[in-house]
Amino acid sequence: MQETAAKYPITIREMRERYLKLYSGAVNDVMRFAFHVNAALPSSYLPLRENMKLCGQAFTVKGAPDITTEGEMEMRAEMLEQLHEDSVVMFDCTGDTVTAQWGEVMTKAALRAGCRGAFINGIRDTEAILELGFPVFHLYRTNVGMLGRFRMFHYQKPVRIGEVVVNPGDWIFGDIDGVICIPAAEAYNVLLKAEAVLKKEVTIRQMVDSGMKPTQVIKNGGYF
Repeated sequence: MQETAAKYPITIREMRERYLKLYSGAVNDVMRFAFHVNAALPSSYLPLRENMKLCGQAFTVKGAPDITTEGEMEMRAEMLEQLHEDSVVMFDCTGDTVTAQWGEVMTKAALRAGCRGAFINGIRDTEAILELGFPVFHLYRTNVGMLGRFRMFHYQKPVRIGEVVVNPGDWIFGDIDGVICIPAAEAYNVLLKAEAVLKKEVTIRQMVDSGMKPTQVIKNGGYF
């Protein structure tokens, strides 16, 4: 299994807490303009509730529609036991639109491991997941379980979701406007630059609120 070797001058916990104070638009702008990287995951994945935020280090999973069942439950259990604190499950489902790859019991196991959320195609047991307060970004809800219809192939290897390659240990940040993958090696620098954007935007809002004309805002270093 691949693991990130990235080291940061602050703890993972502090990284996560500071990212959670950001918003995805600011992080995306930093990735686009400062690092020239397309970081946005497909916009079709939505939070189960609008106020949910997704933040942590990617724990990648690959699966696809498959009717075989031998060893499937065992691999699923092994994967859940490998989840680590502050992880986010990033599930490449190979375009599945039928089954739920995530439900209540998997959520309970993930929470016990300190997992911070999941990015996945299909879910079921939605009421239970909501009661548990587990952040999920998903495409659809269904009552169709995955056994005999879908199976995991491997985990903690690079996966591609949309146009973005997600590696184990990359940082995942998502809010109501979508989810972003930040390469592990750049996550701290991205954090600093995104925090600077938020500070600058305070001044821009003050200029706009004061009645300053948009052209004058631009002349004073602002933007829209």
